Amino acid sequence: MSSILTNTSAMVALQTLKGINTNLSKTQDEISTGKSVATARDNSAVWAISKVMEADVKGFSAISASLALGSSTIAVARDGAETITNLLTDMKQKIVAAQEDNVDRAKIQTDIKALAAQIKSVTDAAQFNGLNMLSNKTNKAGAGTVDVLSSLDRSSTAVNAANITVGRQDLTTTQASLTAAVSTAVGSAVTLNATQSVTVTMAPATVITAGMGFAISLTGAAPATGAKYTAASYTTGTAVADQNKIAYVARDGDTQADVMRGLAGALAGFMSASGLDTDVLAVSASANTLTFTSKVSDADHTIAISVSSGATAAGNVIGGGLAALDKFDVSTKGGAKSALMGIEGMLQTSIAAAAKFGSAQGRIDIQASFVSKLTDSLKAGIGSMVDADMEEASARLQALQVQQQLSIQALSIANQAPQNILALFR
Repeated sequence: MSSILTNTSAMVALQTLKGINTNLSKTQDEISTGKSVATARDNSAVWAISKVMEADVKGFSAISASLALGSSTIAVARDGAETITNLLTDMKQKIVAAQEDNVDRAKIQTDIKALAAQIKSVTDAAQFNGLNMLSNKTNKAGAGTVDVLSSLDRSSTAVNAANITVGRQDLTTTQASLTAAVSTAVGSAVTLNATQSVTVTMAPATVITAGMGFAISLTGAAPATGAKYTAASYTTGTAVADQNKIAYVARDGDTQADVMRGLAGALAGFMSASGLDTDVLAVSASANTLTFTSKVSDADHTIAISVSSGATAAGNVIGGGLAALDKFDVSTKGGAKSALMGIEGMLQTSIAAAAKFGSAQGRIDIQASFVSKLTDSLKAGIGSMVDADMEEASARLQALQVQQQLSIQALSIANQAPQNILALFR
């Protein structure tokens, strides 16, 4: 049946043309944007996933910048620690030379002072963007730590930032200052004489906290006639001011071994400053133990030794890792021997600092490489979900353009059908 009111063929042709035009418009959008999923309307689920991943990619870009900054910061600190180690090695060479009697110790002392000043200069200058990992000047409570943003850890419910924590390694020459008396005994008072050795041991359960003060107290009977020291030199520990002479203040992250090495270095500095000879009293540190050795042969001469600890008052100066550096005085034989004992601990401190910075920088560089590869993988994953296949889109465009032309022809033919009805009325 033919009708001038309803042209079914034209209706079908029109719907077909509309569908083709819709597909053609979508294909043209893919070609112009390069994406098969450009908006949430195209595919809401895929679009949502891609947006979350794109946000992560931008976050990892910021993390890459943070890792680059962190690596540069630690590199400066490592270079500083390595330079200080080299300077301390040069200083040790001069201290060893000062052990000989037939040398000009005064001139050697001048060189040592110059090296000490250069070490201080390196420590002060080893900063990047205002952050100095070799100094505790901005943190009296301890050397502290620095967090380098390293990753974003996403779970099904939350996103958390992950950090690489790098500890400061204090290589300053700041002197420790105890302004409050110490009270808790680390080891009971012990007495030695006539070439004896005694040990003072810290209890394994002792917890070291930043700012905790430690001091060695020495008291002695009158020495034998002709000895190289005086009784007054050994009368310490009777007042807070005296305790400051042989003291160490714990820094953030210190272990018991760090404290013991610090006390051994403080004693070496005290003996050097007091003109005492290490042939009289020597000390060595091992783990949580200090070993004191008397080298006098006078059985009547005794030295009472005790090591105490306790919380210090607010505002105390934390002793730097090279706190005893300025106390070295090799102008005397006794001072030269004390300096030789003290320089060993300082070398170990600077070597350990450089090694820790090197390890931290290596970890940061590895993480930076991983983040770069992870970012590339995320970008590839996003592309596989939302990017248009341009070869397919090109072929589809050609086919749809042909279909569009044919649909227009079909619609034109269908629209001619009512004209044929006129022939029935002629």
